[in-house]
Amino acid sequence: MTFVEVNGLDLYYQRYGSGPSLLHISGSGGDLRLARAERSPLNHGFDVVHYDQRGLGQTSKPDGPYSMADYADDAAALMAALEWDRAHVVGTSFGGMVALELALRHPELVDRLVVNCTSPGGSMPSFPLHQLEAGKLDSEATIELKLGLLDSRWDPGADEPIPGLGPFYDTLIERMRVDKSGDDKRGAHLQLLARADHDVTGRLPLVRAATLVCAGEYDDQAPVANSIALVEAIPNAQLKVFQGGHLFLAQDRSAYPRILAFLNGDHDDDHDT
Repeated sequence: MTFVEVNGLDLYYQRYGSGPSLLHISGSGGDLRLARAERSPLNHGFDVVHYDQRGLGQTSKPDGPYSMADYADDAAALMAALEWDRAHVVGTSFGGMVALELALRHPELVDRLVVNCTSPGGSMPSFPLHQLEAGKLDSEATIELKLGLLDSRWDPGADEPIPGLGPFYDTLIERMRVDKSGDDKRGAHLQLLARADHDVTGRLPLVRAATLVCAGEYDDQAPVANSIALVEAIPNAQLKVFQGGHLFLAQDRSAYPRILAFLNGDHDDDHDT
């Protein structure tokens, strides 16, 4: 196991591949004990670091509150510890929010930027997941709500309840039913509270990195409209909408090749949707 001390944290990370530097920032509740990062398509052609963010996985879980600036500064400090002057950055869902904050707070560190199924916040937020902790719904009803948010086509009676997800659907349900306890639950809660305060809407024109914004057509957690707003505000941004929902990376086989092409400098003039 590999840890590095940054910003008072013992931060856990995994490193794979070779080539240009690439930092991957995961979504809400991201935990490398479950992620199988060694299988990530991002590892092909890049020197990729995946890591557990503060409050999650095997990284330290300090007392809160946490802020989006904290998460961005953690990413910057990790890059410094790795002795990376610059890197491509790929952020998914909550990780996309962190990636945007990183690109704004530390623009000199970000080469190419990819943000997947994410939102600018403010008047165009992702679904407020922290509100589900209020206990108004029982655990199974909460899971049903989350599944519908992941893909608006969700149909529990269908042979494939979420189209394109295949057998991973059963694994997803199993993970949702695991009840976090102790420090894991506290850290995840603090992350969701930080997520609730995410708002980069007024600063997006300051993003300097070439940016690919990826969305899932059937995503009700981070709707396509939010990705369109990102592209309209970021000076050098392009949009790609994939066949899937919030999990389009697992649903649409064209997603990773498109992202890798962008990171390699292809499709720079491609603004397809």
